Amino acid sequence: MRLLCAGVLVALAGICYSSWVLEFLWASPLDPLRSFLSELDAAHRPHRGWYIAGDVTTSICAIGAAALMLVPRPAVGGVAARGAIVALALFGVATITDALSPIECIPHIDADCPEEPSGLLPQLHHIHALTSTVAVFAIFGAMILGVLAAWRTPVWPLLRHWGLAVLVVIAVATVWMLAADDLHGDYRLGLAQRIQVGGMSVWLVLWGVAVATQRRSTTPASGSAR
Repeated sequence: MRLLCAGVLVALAGICYSSWVLEFLWASPLDPLRSFLSELDAAHRPHRGWYIAGDVTTSICAIGAAALMLVPRPAVGGVAARGAIVALALFGVATITDALSPIECIPHIDADCPEEPSGLLPQLHHIHALTSTVAVFAIFGAMILGVLAAWRTPVWPLLRHWGLAVLVVIAVATVWMLAADDLHGDYRLGLAQRIQVGGMSVWLVLWGVAVATQRRSTTPASGSAR
């Protein structure tokens, strides 16, 4: 029952993390191919409450799932599997902080809004950029460790191929974003980010199913693999 509840929470975190798809339900001056998701819940934007609610719910589900799988004792064995769960908790904490610290305005949309800061460590210029970076690193850590655990131990076999395939798609989208971010021209960065975040949602749902269907034989009593 513990694993079933944890798996449901992980899957719900993935579903709620895709609240950005609601942007297609109402008119907006933001172009999905070029705008970043952080702009959807910028201060004073209409419908921002829906996106914030989605991220907050994602965070609560992620933290709750991690707690269920770690307390009172880890539900899985192995450093990689437990590390993935800890990274999930960190993702939850960073995401709720991110949701509650929106950007104030959108360049080229809101009047008198300055361009994004540049230079050394631009993330330090705004808490939203910093928490977004932490959340992305945390979920990447969870995905990499989760796939590694699936290959090295009997736990979460669904992630061995399906999880790895989704992770590759996310990695390609991330490279797309990083490589094109400082280049001049139209590289559809909004599309790249939506593929990235959409892939993360799919991966979390897959992980949730894997946790919910996890065999009791893969719990710490027999899961000593590293």
